[in-house]
This record gives sequence, C-alpha cells and structure tokens, in this order.
Amino acid sequence: MTYTYYPQGTCSKVMNVEIEDGIVKELEVIGGCSGNLQGISRLVEGMPAEDAIARLRGIRCGFKPTSCPDQLSIALEKALEAEKNM
Repeated sequence: MTYTYYPQGTCSKVMNVEIEDGIVKELEVIGGCSGNLQGISRLVEGMPAEDAIARLRGIRCGFKPTSCPDQLSIALEKALEAEKNM
C-alpha cells in the first residue's frame, strides 16, 4: 500500500511511503535536501515502520519545531493506520 503525506513546516513537499505488513518497502521524498533525504530513504527501506518512527520522532531542524525525519515519522504512523484500516 502506498500512502502520500504532505509534510508541514519543512522544505520537503511530498512523501510517498510504500508499506507492506508494517515494513517500509519504499520511500520517495519530493523537495528538501536531496542527499539527506535519499540517505534517510535508504536507511528506512526494509525497516519495520514502528522502529523508524521511534528513531525519527522529535528530531528538529535548527529552531523549527519539526524536521523532515520528524515529518516522516508522522507519515509512517498515518500509513500504518491506513494499512490497518484496509
């Protein structure tokens, strides 16, 4: 199942997350710092979404109250919720 999330308060504009049985299969982030987000994508692919959420939740970008990793944790939570409701 692919879930699309629109981050709030970050440079990234769209996050497309593919989840299967609670595992992150693929992540595409549009906008933001390309190299960093490609790295994050490769790190979380194949990881249980719950583990990624635990590691990414609460990371801040400078003085902002959120960051792309923090927004990804929200996207993953919403994707898991959507997967459960299928």
